[in-house]
Amino acid sequence: MRLKKFVLVLFSGLFYSAVFGQQDPQFSQVIFNQMSINPGYAGSNDMINANAINRIQWVGFNGAPSTTSFTINSPIAPFGFKSGVGLNILSDNPGFNKDLGLNFSYAARFKAGKGNLGIGPSIGFINNSIDPKWNYPNVSTDKAIPQGKQNSVNFDLGFGLYYNTDNMFFGLSATHLNGTKMNKSISPSHYSRQYYLTGGYILNLPNPSWQFSPSAYVVSDLVLSQFSLSANLKYNKKFWGGVSYRMGRLGEAITGMLGIELFNGLKIGYAYEFSMREISNYNDGSHEFMLGYSFKLKKERPPQQFKSIRFL
Repeated sequence: MRLKKFVLVLFSGLFYSAVFGQQDPQFSQVIFNQMSINPGYAGSNDMINANAINRIQWVGFNGAPSTTSFTINSPIAPFGFKSGVGLNILSDNPGFNKDLGLNFSYAARFKAGKGNLGIGPSIGFINNSIDPKWNYPNVSTDKAIPQGKQNSVNFDLGFGLYYNTDNMFFGLSATHLNGTKMNKSISPSHYSRQYYLTGGYILNLPNPSWQFSPSAYVVSDLVLSQFSLSANLKYNKKFWGGVSYRMGRLGEAITGMLGIELFNGLKIGYAYEFSMREISNYNDGSHEFMLGYSFKLKKERPPQQFKSIRFL
């Protein structure tokens, strides 16, 4: 049994590093944080939106990934031209790697039918750092395997479009369009280009206090793909809960989600993901925490009241 567990852990670590280490990290609540994958989302809801997500994957699994994403975006209108700007900071720590990405986004916004369309690029950098601590086997004779700490900073480019109305949204985007390098070793690896497709709908139920929100999420590098289907039920526009099912390149998983909007645009969310792969026998699942805040800089003034001189 111990040998089987050791082989599974070793294989999973190598498989993650060799294949999935070149792809974007996974989030269960990405529908609530689309700025992280789509620059066209910037300025889409006429408010300043700040969002942070922390994902602790495969709890109890040595060397498992830990990822934190912070995004902020805002509508702007330079010279009367409606646009949006955004910032995305991503910290990803799978195994020996410590990766930090910084991307700036811009979206030109246009009126389209009953909604609005945002189109634009993201430009930034990714700092990849690896500090391996090899115990076994002896890798000193393989020059392709890093022996000490290495650091590499590389340019990163993305592009996206995002369309939304009052009750639906649709997004299409791509990250790492320039095939961003991950390191400067003899055989440098690259981030795979990632293509994202998202969509969702808000359905008002007969009871006006309840809303049902199904959504779908697809990501692919044109070799391996992943599909997620989510369903959320929202009460009084403040409390929500739902489930998500994922299948594809990371295997099958089921996620439960809960959230609440506390006051004045401040919201918190939590998701627990249970993997349906054999690796679930050796970890306690994945936890994801979300904190978001939406606000407007200009407060709407209450209507002014004037007394008539007739009653003075």
